[in-house]
Amino acid sequence: MKLDQDLLTSLGHSLVDGDLTDRDLLARTGDTPNIRILPDACTLKIGGQSIIDRGRVAVFPIMDEVVQNLGKHKMILCTGAGTRARHAYSVGIDLQLPVGVLSVLGTFVAMQNARLLHYLLAKYGIPYIEPSQFAQLPLYLEERGAVVTRGMPPYIFWQRNPMAGRIPPHRTDTGSYLVSEVLGTRTMIYIKDEKGLYTADPKKDPNAKFIPKISVDELMAMDLNDLVIERPVLEMMKTAQHTKQIQIINGLEPGLITRALNGEHVGTIIHV
Repeated sequence: MKLDQDLLTSLGHSLVDGDLTDRDLLARTGDTPNIRILPDACTLKIGGQSIIDRGRVAVFPIMDEVVQNLGKHKMILCTGAGTRARHAYSVGIDLQLPVGVLSVLGTFVAMQNARLLHYLLAKYGIPYIEPSQFAQLPLYLEERGAVVTRGMPPYIFWQRNPMAGRIPPHRTDTGSYLVSEVLGTRTMIYIKDEKGLYTADPKKDPNAKFIPKISVDELMAMDLNDLVIERPVLEMMKTAQHTKQIQIINGLEPGLITRALNGEHVGTIIHV
């Protein structure tokens, strides 16, 4: 098929005729802003080990709060994998399996958690969707007000190797963040079992100090040994087009999810 060159912009001509490894050309492709596909939606990542693994005592109140916000906020609920994924990783590593296969195992655990939440919300018509169904996600949000999906990015075998060790580096925090960034959602909220970010794990270190707000550069410069968020999220935020701020909140404290959805600062805000 012959391309009508007269219809191409200057950048279009460069892309057709140029080299896609050219750094100057690649930089020019960022001059045109991309649209926010779902600017009114909110992405919420519900922790696996921190929330779902605790069972009904933690999950039921959060599901109740989600239901209370139907009609007020459009919510994309992404699930963590938690303890069962860690067990799968430990067995897989003992069996000498590669990182891509470990990623498959973690993905199925996050899927199990997503289906658990879906069944709890089924009577409200909240669907569970796979990444292959994301084209229908706007319709589901418009019709039902919320959807449930797994937080694990769909890399599976194509998961990259980490800088150290064998645990898949892009897990459910990262996958949830990518949902928010690609779709341009209004907010990205991580629901965990701590107030937010601390200088150390407060469960292990009584001297850990709470950090209410911090920039990505400041946080990366601190080089903390223990983080409440996956490190690749911070790396992705540095090149973000849309999701340049995230908030981490304590989902075990009633009402904080609603307040965070309403735009209040109730945990730790990390920003570019």
